[in-house]
Amino acid sequence: MNQGFSFTLHATDGAARRGEIFTPRGTIRTPAFMPVGTAATVKAMFVKDVRAAGADIVLGNVYHLMLRPGAERVARLGGLHRFMNWPYPILTDSGGFQVMSLAKLRKLDESGVTFQSHIDGSRHHLSPERSMEIQHLLGSDIQMQFDECVRLPCSDAEAERAMRLSLRWAERSRKAFREEAGRAVFGIVQGGACKPLRIESAKALAEMDFHGLAVGGLAVGEPQEVMLDMLETTLPHLPVEKPRYLMGVGTPDDIIQAVARGVDMFDCVMPTRAGRHGLAYTRFGKVNLRNSRHAEDMRPLDPESTCPATRDYSRAYLHHLVKAGEILGMMLLTQANVAYYQDLMAGLRTAISEGRLNDFIAETREGWTRGEGMNSTLG
Repeated sequence: MNQGFSFTLHATDGAARRGEIFTPRGTIRTPAFMPVGTAATVKAMFVKDVRAAGADIVLGNVYHLMLRPGAERVARLGGLHRFMNWPYPILTDSGGFQVMSLAKLRKLDESGVTFQSHIDGSRHHLSPERSMEIQHLLGSDIQMQFDECVRLPCSDAEAERAMRLSLRWAERSRKAFREEAGRAVFGIVQGGACKPLRIESAKALAEMDFHGLAVGGLAVGEPQEVMLDMLETTLPHLPVEKPRYLMGVGTPDDIIQAVARGVDMFDCVMPTRAGRHGLAYTRFGKVNLRNSRHAEDMRPLDPESTCPATRDYSRAYLHHLVKAGEILGMMLLTQANVAYYQDLMAGLRTAISEGRLNDFIAETREGWTRGEGMNSTLG
């Protein structure tokens, strides 16, 4: 039992769950979407606006922070919460995915991964023990085991090799985790798109006394139906009383489908990245502000939104900012997208509590199909 960290399930609707994760730094309402603060910042947003949008927790990245400014430096400066002026919960990923996807000239063996930085070519070694040490130095509330994530599609043999290595690294990560009141460590299920491997990984991790469990290695190139199939295979083998986190997911439709299958936590760069490239997520679907059709459209993205960026600026103005390459355009659309994702999670939580999740999903999807050309009343 981890004093200061707990998960309480309040309601279910089918497989979907609404609950709360309690930490000393605040309560995380689930299902939860965690904005990605890769390098100690949610790109193009002030932390006060991230909080105002409804976020209870943000994510930081071991790989990026170890390279710049360095975990030891962050620790000397008071830890990641103080460094980025976010006093609420933070989850740090282990760095494994970024090592595989970003680092140059990497070499993997049983001990860990040796790689060259994509920034300056400097050499580093990341092991389960070093990953946990970095996360301890950063001071995150939820820490992730070090794992190997393979891209899909891949052979079952490759998926099995990576899954078994990740299980051995899970044991080392769990042992290296420094037990502190209110701090938690999650294991990560791997196994590619192979059902027996996913089940074996889930069962093995469930026996390792992690505080929560994540499903990794999805949304890495496979179709949505494969991702959902793997979730349906995996989730029944995870402890009901612990939070379940689907890493790196995803689109709004990915999220609602995963919530319906029992996932509690999500993260993805999609809303912030899309905002920086002129794309807005709304209850009427995606709106591409680069499109010239918006050049003289005085309507806001959504007049009923509580988000100022969504409600108070015309599409014409947002189009102008995007076409002009103005930083304000990136900021406003990122804020609008993060707010939409948080509104979606709030709607899912309410729907689960009221036992009307299927109706909520149907209504949400119907809204998306109306698209950019909905009538002027937006009714």
